[in-house]
Amino acid sequence: MPATKPTLVLIHGSWHIPSHYSKLTSSLRSAGYEVHVPRLPSTNETRPPNADLTDDTTLIREYVRSLVDAGRTVIAILHSYGGQVGTNALHGLGLDNRTQCAEGLAGGVAHLIYICAFALPEGGSMVGKVQEFGHEHLLPLAFDFAADDSCVHRDPRALLIGPGVDDAEAETYVSSLVRWNGRSMYQAVEHCAWREVPVTYIYTSEDMTVPLDYQRSMVERMRAEGRAVHTVELATGHCPNLTMTQEVVDVVTHVAAAQI
Repeated sequence: MPATKPTLVLIHGSWHIPSHYSKLTSSLRSAGYEVHVPRLPSTNETRPPNADLTDDTTLIREYVRSLVDAGRTVIAILHSYGGQVGTNALHGLGLDNRTQCAEGLAGGVAHLIYICAFALPEGGSMVGKVQEFGHEHLLPLAFDFAADDSCVHRDPRALLIGPGVDDAEAETYVSSLVRWNGRSMYQAVEHCAWREVPVTYIYTSEDMTVPLDYQRSMVERMRAEGRAVHTVELATGHCPNLTMTQEVVDVVTHVAAAQI
């Protein structure tokens, strides 16, 4: 009987919705994976926004808990702001923690794959990372905030996607980005799933939204606090799910193989 592949849960980034990952999820499903991409409440486009990091955390925690309680081994793929959500939401659901507890629960989160994502410590936030580098003055240049604090990316073609796809594909991607609750980027995480779950981090060296220096600083922090982190560097912008899809699939496949 063939071994069962891990279940994949992709936690999407700000301004994104699940359809933005269709190129990646189609490739992963073709490779035999079950893939889930729940839509985060902070991207529900309600004006004024009525959901934030707290709601995103609750949704992801309940969604993944239902899978692991059913005995699934889960690999979480976290993109951009999805790293902040998954870091906060998945604590206590690690496979090792659950199998070693008194109940001997079978399922759990076996690995976190951060894709140019916010792997933050307790008390950390997206804006906190920006402030750490002295770049807070750049926020209104990159993001267009409305009076209700919802926001859009000012130049997603250049700063979010970058090179690697043709104009038609990029335009389709950009045109379906949504307004997001910008208050979420100011909210701090309360828990750190990476303290208990093995980590792979995919660097995006041409990233204009979460610069490589930010990414490296987060990996360095995890390592300084005792977490071994395997890294892969892709020469692309902030959306390798679109621009270097096969390379991301290769990383997932490598990580998943270790769980079988």
